[in-house]
Amino acid sequence: MSNVIAIIVDGVAYGMLLFLSAVGLSVTLGLMRFINLAHGAFAMGGGYLAVVLVDAGLPFLLSLPIVFLAIGASGIAIERAGIRHLYRRTALEQVLFSIGLALALGALANLVFGPQQQAIQIPSLLSGRVTVLGLDIARYRLFLIVMGAATAITLVCLFEYTLFGARIRAAVDNRRAAEGIGIQVERLFAVTFGLGAALAGLGGALSVEMLGLDPAFALKYLTILLMVVAIGGAGSIAGSLQAALVLGTVDALFKYFLPEAGGFVIFGLLVAVLLVRPSGLRGRAA
Repeated sequence: MSNVIAIIVDGVAYGMLLFLSAVGLSVTLGLMRFINLAHGAFAMGGGYLAVVLVDAGLPFLLSLPIVFLAIGASGIAIERAGIRHLYRRTALEQVLFSIGLALALGALANLVFGPQQQAIQIPSLLSGRVTVLGLDIARYRLFLIVMGAATAITLVCLFEYTLFGARIRAAVDNRRAAEGIGIQVERLFAVTFGLGAALAGLGGALSVEMLGLDPAFALKYLTILLMVVAIGGAGSIAGSLQAALVLGTVDALFKYFLPEAGGFVIFGLLVAVLLVRPSGLRGRAA
């Protein structure tokens, strides 16, 4: 029984990692209506930046806020330079642009860092294992759970209970009316896209120790991130958290007990949810 609980805890930690990496995609897709398949590239960039900073001597925990701010700033720059011209274009044009951006950034990472897997030095505070309620749990897994929970609470408060969140919803639902009452829609979209990129970068930095990092990272985990958004419902923070935890836990359990059926169950879960709830568990109808 204790082994099962330990596996579930590992699954929850993996789910929190998925949530941190996918929630920015949920924001850009659900609130801004932009299909950003380059989201994984921002996560990859966060991972590489964290590796560079830690290799340069900066403590891992101090590198995380730097990654968050730097990747967020790069997201704003890319949004201002190109993505803002695509908001009113077709879904196909958005997909082609963003997937091309992801491929280009992956090629750049391969050129600069090479094709090999990257490693990152985790501080002793987060290394090893700790006993909690009689369970032997990796400290880094507990750290991921705490980070995911804190991020979820912060984002729910930001988008549901602040003027910023109300302005985002107003700008998406009726841009002309929002601009008519003085909302700076272009600036608002740039900041929101930057926030989504920053969250992806943070998720990527935290993923290096658990998932590894190479130039294929941007596309390797894109499918599972899209599944989190699709099952949870685009634009829903709570839905993304719920979907990520379910996927992480199911994946961990099947990898341990029935690894050959794991992939089938995960994709079967996606199909089942979308058949019953096409907009996801907590998504609103288009």
